[in-house]
Order: sequence, then C-alpha cells, then structure tokens
Amino acid sequence: MSEKTEADIHAAAIGPIVSSGHLASGALPALSEVEFGMIMLSHAFNRWMVRCIAAAGVPDLSPLDVLVLHNINHRNKGKTLADICLVLNIEDTHTVAYALKKLERQKLIQSGKRGKEKLVLITPKGREVCERYASIREELLVKSVLSTEVSSEALSKVAARIRALSGHYDQASRAAASL
Repeated sequence: MSEKTEADIHAAAIGPIVSSGHLASGALPALSEVEFGMIMLSHAFNRWMVRCIAAAGVPDLSPLDVLVLHNINHRNKGKTLADICLVLNIEDTHTVAYALKKLERQKLIQSGKRGKEKLVLITPKGREVCERYASIREELLVKSVLSTEVSSEALSKVAARIRALSGHYDQASRAAASL
C-alpha cells in the first residue's frame, strides 16, 4: 500500500472540491469534482488563448476565434464550415461563421473553393501568427508544465479520459433535449 501524503489527508478532511454541493450529493460525487475542474480549466484555457494570441500580435480575438484559426492552420488544408464545427464539436455554426468573418477581415484566413464548396484557408500572415503563438506557448506554457514532472504519457491519458467524458455529456445532452 502506498503511504498517504499530507495533501491526500487534507483533501479527505475537507471533502470533494465542487462548485455546487447539490450536484455532488448524488451517486457520483467525483463527477462533480471533475466538472468543477473542467470549469476552472476551461476558463483558464480561454484566458490563456486570448492572451497568447495577443502576445503573438493579434489582440481582440475571442477564444473561439483562436481555436478556429488554429484549426484552419492545421495540416495546411482548406476547411469548410462543417469541417471546423465537426472537429471542434461546435453545434452553433453561426458562431464559427462569425469567427471566420472576423479572421478574414484581419487577413489571417481567406476564402477559397473546392468545386462548389466554400473553403477557408490560412494566409501567410495567419500562418506566421500561429507560429508566433506556438513559440510563445513553448516558452511560457510547455516549459512550465514540463517543470512539474508531468509525463507526456500521463497527459495523453488525461486527454483520452476527457474525450471519453465528452461523449457521455453529448449523449446526455441529446437525451435532455428530448425531455
């Protein structure tokens, strides 16, 4: 058996850390802990993306704008609105359409065609911004995470669990929509 750390003993004494006690009172209180962690993580991640892209030279983008820009830059292939929404698991296509217009106005992306299908493509300016973002990310975020001795394998396992949980939330949202 492994020895409990002081942090483990303290955590057990104060109970689960949740945002809503009434949601932790059911059959799976740990899920409420995960939800609170996801809330904190999503807000921190959104702040990070906005500040990193601003440091890369493009202020005034929203977190969604940044996600869409990186997705369009991915593999240097043209993307349709449907492609972007599918990969990013976004249901409200109008929010992505607005992000595309905003990115195009800033000359970070451009419109194109594949047959009759409208595509968006990264511009040289957009690619340069993504490269600056990646460089800043390496310097400020990756080095920080590496210093905590979290292994790449451990992070991959967490990512797989999060993706699996997203499927449960998607299924539950479909069920809730039918009530």
